[in-house]
Amino acid sequence: MKKLISIIVPCYNEQEVFAETYKRLTDTFQALDSSKYDYEIIFVNDGSKDTTLHLINEKVKSDAHIRGINFSRNFGHQIAITAGLDNCKGDAAVVIDADLQDPPHIILEMIKKWEEGYDVIFGKRVERAGESAFKLLTAKLFYRFINRLSDVDIPLDTGDFRLMDRNALDQFLSMRESYRFVRGMVAWIGFNQTFVEYDRESRFAGTTKYPLKKMLRLASDAILSFSNTPLKVATFVGFITSFGAFVGIVYALIMRIFIKDYVEGWTLLMISILLIGGIILLVLGIIGEYVGRIYGEIKRRPLYIIKEKTGFKINNNE
Repeated sequence: MKKLISIIVPCYNEQEVFAETYKRLTDTFQALDSSKYDYEIIFVNDGSKDTTLHLINEKVKSDAHIRGINFSRNFGHQIAITAGLDNCKGDAAVVIDADLQDPPHIILEMIKKWEEGYDVIFGKRVERAGESAFKLLTAKLFYRFINRLSDVDIPLDTGDFRLMDRNALDQFLSMRESYRFVRGMVAWIGFNQTFVEYDRESRFAGTTKYPLKKMLRLASDAILSFSNTPLKVATFVGFITSFGAFVGIVYALIMRIFIKDYVEGWTLLMISILLIGGIILLVLGIIGEYVGRIYGEIKRRPLYIIKEKTGFKINNNE
């Protein structure tokens, strides 16, 4: 019996690269033994403002392997991945971005590892072409920083490019939190995981969909979703501040009682107020981030809204 491989491709304004992405993915899977494997490619249109949706729909009409999911608006990259995985039927699923920085042919190596018995095979970047020194440095520091904070061992130098067996995928899909950091969630579920090393290529066309603002948001979701260390730090800082305030009070009383020509400690007072006030606001901000996420979760809104789906089988029949 053939095994079905599902490929999930989140898309946001990818008209410049779409044709090449489709070609390379199709060429990759046509290289597989068709007697053993079948495949489906699910393009998730995450509220694109260009012709991406039109291009997806045209491919759905001309290729029976293609599926399309169109969101009602932009929900974000991590949610688009989740939607594709929710709707795939494969015995294994592969997540890959449309920009071709992750070479599609590496999927063949992942499939070999899967056939060896591994449940999750992620792509580990050795070299990252076409990226600035700033992004390389911040990415390196981020992965090491989150690993220090988190109780989960998140593989270093990896993204969302990975293959998951159906058993692991079903466990991943059972987690429905709103603030999603997919690579951390996949690490959390465990199973038998390994990696395939590769050199990341330059973006084929178009511009990055992860500017600094979105990278910071992803980093925030990663830290707050997989670590309560910031809360522990806030508690520690609170204790240190309280001790410093107590020392300041003792010092002020001694100066006032025992030194007759004492000039009232305006400087000490201002420093104390500003220091303690600043730390209080910092601690409240950290707590507020966690409370805000609790608020977002308890509303129980759907992770995404699908406007239309194309190319999917009806009642699992062709």
